[in-house]
Amino acid sequence: METDILNKINAKFEVEGEMQRERRIWVKIDKEALINLCKFVKEMGFEHLSAISVTDWLKEGEYEVTYHLWSYKDKILLTLKTRIDRNNPNIKSVVPIWGENAQIHEREMHEMFGVNFEGNNDLSPLFLEDWEGPPPFKKDFNWREYVREKYYDRGNEREISYFEEV
Repeated sequence: METDILNKINAKFEVEGEMQRERRIWVKIDKEALINLCKFVKEMGFEHLSAISVTDWLKEGEYEVTYHLWSYKDKILLTLKTRIDRNNPNIKSVVPIWGENAQIHEREMHEMFGVNFEGNNDLSPLFLEDWEGPPPFKKDFNWREYVREKYYDRGNEREISYFEEV
């Protein structure tokens, strides 16, 4: 079953694909072809978008955006991965394909990593309503320094030792 799915994808798209283990398929694709692949696999029965995640490859200057898709019919998890420029983190939204489910995942990844999902009309804060700092899940975000600058009181005797240590 997994081989058939991977063969169908390979016949239509330029991808790197592998069967990670039983009922698990990983596919890497260029971001320009991602939307067409998403439409294709949804038609194949991958109707549930379980999650979207982002991995920050700081040294490579890229984010890897990962889409976890589930087929109820075949009971297979398909993971789609694509890379985008970390300094210009733009990618097309999959909201037109998976609706509100995609919207909430994209909103979270926008907030935590700064990824702009083009076509998602609501990328408002989900968790960090009063946040004024950079996206907090970026690997180069120094949260200790941010907290020290934003919240610590140099006049508070209990907090002075922290400033002297750092």
